[in-house]
Parts: sequence; structure tokens; C-alpha cells
Amino acid sequence: TMPRKRKLLAQLSALQSNTSFPQIDALEKLSTTPGADPSPKSSKYFVIEKKNSPQLQADFFDQPCVSLAKSFLGQILVRKLPDGRELWGRIVETEAYLGGEDEASHSKGGKQTQRNAAMFMKPGTLYVYQIYGIYYCMNVSSQGEGAAVLLRSLEPLQGLDAMRELRRASRKAPTKLLKDWQLCNGPSKLCQAFGIDKAFDQRDLTQDAAIWMVPGQDPPGEQDVVTTTRIGIGDRGEWAQKPLRFYLRGNKFVSVLDKKIEREMAARGHSPCS
Repeated sequence: TMPRKRKLLAQLSALQSNTSFPQIDALEKLSTTPGADPSPKSSKYFVIEKKNSPQLQADFFDQPCVSLAKSFLGQILVRKLPDGRELWGRIVETEAYLGGEDEASHSKGGKQTQRNAAMFMKPGTLYVYQIYGIYYCMNVSSQGEGAAVLLRSLEPLQGLDAMRELRRASRKAPTKLLKDWQLCNGPSKLCQAFGIDKAFDQRDLTQDAAIWMVPGQDPPGEQDVVTTTRIGIGDRGEWAQKPLRFYLRGNKFVSVLDKKIEREMAARGHSPCS
């Protein structure tokens, strides 16, 4: 998939302003660590100034939950670290949580609490919560009372060395170097890799200086999107079976594949995206 990686970087390059300048940062210099994954790392010359980037605006987020969950696929999440480095990741997997009637949603029954307040705020508001007392998950509010989309997996595009540092710092035991596909393939992993914690709860993706989204250059078609059931929601009756998880078919950065649905798609003549 080397050509595809180059294509994505070329597309992102097209988003740059003409006034961008080389970022001098030792950690972003192209270097190879012994035993590291040999796939290409982003260049220190690949930078973008936020003020000139075509950032996704409020009208993009202001759509129904399922529609937003699908629309997120292929878009790019950008995180600016305190030291100025930028992390870029393409959204490849999401889940929709519909609010009131949704038995698996934190806002089921329309109940608003201090914890889930962000789910009731304007579309594009981040809802960050903690699981197991240690991990974080990041959601984005949509249209609809208490509705939000969980970001499940990203395809890392820029700042992979910084993502590895952040993942390593958040894991207790020293472990072997993570491969590219392991950095953000799950909701808590992507929060670790992007340095997202409870401090990001209730932030506005259209206004924040540390986190925002820009449009992907190659939006997926309906045949590229796998629609299946959500993960890890436990016994929620019919809601456990509803097709509210969406991912880019054929993308190796997705957390969990639904082989059965993919076989059915193939039988109908849908070929996966590259």
C-alpha cells in the first residue's frame, strides 16, 4: 500500500498554504530506529498553518447522527500539541449513538448529567469520557438531543513519531515499538496517540486551537463503507444488533472487521476501496 500512502500525503500536501515553512524539530526529522516499522514517516517539511487550512465548519457537523457518522469517514482529524507539532489522522471507523431511545447511549432516556452534558451541546462539540478509570474515548455531538458519534479508529498520516511517544507514555509496561496500524486502531488508542483526555470535553471542533478537522480529498462512496453492529456495548437488546458502526472497507487501520458483511458486499459485486 505504499503508493496509497504517498497519494494520501500528496493530497494532504495540496491542503498546505504557499506560506508554510519547514518545521525544525528533532523528533520530526526522518530517522530510522533499529527494529522500527520501515513504512514511510512524515517529512519535517510537511506542515500546515491552521489559519489557512480549509477547516470543517459548523454546518458540516450540523447533521443527523447516522449521517454525520458516515460523513466523518475519510475526513482528517488534526491535533496541535503544546510544542507546535501537528498530528494528522484520517477517520476510518465511527459509531453512532442516537440519544434518548438508544439503549447503548450515555444519554438514553434523554437524561442529562454533568458527565454527558457535551452530548446536548451544539453539533461539533467534543464529548470525552473515561472508561475503566484510565482510558478515554472521544465523541462528537451531532443533530438530535443527546446524539453523538464515537471516533473509533484513525489512519495515522503525520506525526507518527509523536504518536508513538504518547502511546508509549500512556502504557504501563515497556513494550516493543508499535507498528503504524497499531497506533490508532481503537477509540482509546486514538485518544492516547493524539494526547486527548478529559480536558478536551466540551471543546468546540470549529473554534479550538488544539484540535480541529479538515476535509479529506477523496471521500468514500457508499460501496466503500461497511455498515455493521457496534462493539462492546453489552446486552442492550435490539440496540446491540442495530447497524450503527461504519468503517472504510479494505482499510487496515480499522479496529474490528465484519468479515460476514464484507463477504455479502463482495457477493453483491462491491469491490473494496484501495
